[in-house]
Amino acid sequence: MKFPFHRLRDGDVLDLGNVAFRVLHTPGHTLDSIGLLVTDKRRGEAPWFAVTGDTLFVGAVGRPDLAGREREMAGKLYETLRSKLVTLADEVEIFPGHQAGSVCGAGLSGKPCSTIGFEKRFNPGLRIASKDEFVNAVLTQIPPRPANMDRILAANSAG
Repeated sequence: MKFPFHRLRDGDVLDLGNVAFRVLHTPGHTLDSIGLLVTDKRRGEAPWFAVTGDTLFVGAVGRPDLAGREREMAGKLYETLRSKLVTLADEVEIFPGHQAGSVCGAGLSGKPCSTIGFEKRFNPGLRIASKDEFVNAVLTQIPPRPANMDRILAANSAG
């Protein structure tokens, strides 16, 4: 890396006054994907919303193929969704990294946010109970790889 940084770990809490951010390691889109579970302490101790990045979208789930090992990463995505996100309270709002038009997932809604409860009811990726069925479904719906993907991955790796 070309700059100093503090590596975030699953479960780390960043306290910023009345707001706390809990780091959720959410592998599946990439190995180092994270989400942030946000609590406004003035409202109470329960989380208010989650920034889900490229793991969970409104109406879709992330693509697992960008770094290769598609089947393995789709399995990690399934485990992440089941252990980290759908276990959150139904009223927790989600704010994903992209909306419709992005190539980071298939079937993304144009709506910028949702709730865990709504996504559990209507998101096709979250309605599949079996890991094998989920992996197969996600792998058959992967959008075409962006033309500049290798350049993007190289830039991300370089910091």
